[in-house]
Amino acid sequence: MFLKRFYDDGLAQASWMIGCAVTGEALVVDPNRDVEQYLAAAAAEKLRITHVTETHIHADFVSGARELVRATAETAGNASGVGTAAGKKQASSAKLYLSAEGGADWQYAFAKSDGVTLLHDGDVIQVGNIRVQAMHTPGHTPEHLSFLVTDGAVANTPMGIITGDFVFVGDVGRPDLLEKAAKVANTMEAGARTLFKSLERFRALDDWVQVWPGHGAGSACGKSLGAVPTSTVGYEKRFNWGVGTTDEATFVSMVLAGQPEPPAYFAEMKRINRDGPRVLGGFPKPKRADLASFERALEGVGVGSPTAGASARGPNNKASVTIVDTRTADEFAKGHVPGTINIPVNKSLSTWAGWLVPYDVDIQLIADDEKSIERAVRELTMIGLDRVTAWYPGAIVNEWAASAKGRTLGTIAKTDSAALAPRVAAGEVTVLDVRNRSEFEAGHLPGALHIPVGYLEERLAEIPRDKPIVLHCQGGGRSAIAASVLQKLGIKNPTDLRGGYGAWEKAGHPTKREK
Repeated sequence: MFLKRFYDDGLAQASWMIGCAVTGEALVVDPNRDVEQYLAAAAAEKLRITHVTETHIHADFVSGARELVRATAETAGNASGVGTAAGKKQASSAKLYLSAEGGADWQYAFAKSDGVTLLHDGDVIQVGNIRVQAMHTPGHTPEHLSFLVTDGAVANTPMGIITGDFVFVGDVGRPDLLEKAAKVANTMEAGARTLFKSLERFRALDDWVQVWPGHGAGSACGKSLGAVPTSTVGYEKRFNWGVGTTDEATFVSMVLAGQPEPPAYFAEMKRINRDGPRVLGGFPKPKRADLASFERALEGVGVGSPTAGASARGPNNKASVTIVDTRTADEFAKGHVPGTINIPVNKSLSTWAGWLVPYDVDIQLIADDEKSIERAVRELTMIGLDRVTAWYPGAIVNEWAASAKGRTLGTIAKTDSAALAPRVAAGEVTVLDVRNRSEFEAGHLPGALHIPVGYLEERLAEIPRDKPIVLHCQGGGRSAIAASVLQKLGIKNPTDLRGGYGAWEKAGHPTKREK
């Protein structure tokens, strides 16, 4: 049996390929939109992707299941295999298998039109000699399936279980996303109790069964996920707090406590993945544009004269374009075009873009080079932000400023904890803490106002304007993004604390802790 894990750092997401060397068939579980990686891996192992499935309707990335099935169909239709990652002809396109569990509200809307095979608890996908049995494990979501994998060539009992967002290394899937992200009222406690029942089935598995989860450390689908990629049922029974808690009331209380704020885009992901993700046929390739195009885009954002944007903005004077400056935080702080927001190209790009970039506008990017653009487009497309229409080199910033009289670049001032401490003590500034709730409760600056980055726009009215605003996160990454958002929202001259709360605490300045 062939087993391969594919891991996306930005999404902290794992997908799995299982192949039978005898028949050359392969199954991919929980593919994301970067389908070339699966085709290439299959070709390298002389396998054909014949089956595709997923554990549930994902909330944190756009499923690549439809994309991958379409890609295998194109490979099957290409007699020579030229131009495909597989480099060889498939006998036929892969078949898609999806959950039919969870009730009427949790069915895939596109299943019938796509000829999907629906799975119930106990159903089997046969991949050559490998038996992959669906196990209904609701709680994180009502339709969630896990997959018990048995290598029929050598065994008659499962060697592993693909758990998706059910059981992680060191944690279990959160049952509150339906209420907090998808806004399905009064589902958190019921989900927690359902998850507890599912965990009873997990504990009944043999201790040697390997655990192959769908996420690692950094995912918002749990609160304490481990960085180790795999585990065993026996190890998780001993050391995973969620699996090891056998009193239902205690479990419900613990699993609902301290969960991180779900990114705003999770609700959009649920809708896209339920209704049917658009098949792209590859990542978009936006064109490099010029100053004239940039000027027009800025009108859509609303930057310029009081009447700017009348032709470019949408209905009700709503912005029709978002311009994301993907240069480093330091470059952005030194000089940027007003109205743009800063989300650097790193592994957190998709998370913060999902929080801060609307899904109903065109997106344009500023970047240092084409390689950065390719990565940024990939990260945005992975969460369904497909409307990237153009990009500009970093030089566009100074070009814009020099192209007309009176234009001034925006800047973001920096301060350090030594300079800030006496101002905090004297009440001269408003300190804005943009970290997560759990971080704030564990310790914060005296008198700090707490608004996480993703909620700045909706809670803008809570920010006082009578004092200078100094904002911070834990180490400086999120506060730099937040400063750009505040400026776009009309708050002038925010100051960013270098090193964030970590530097403040290390220097021994006063802190407070929520009881």
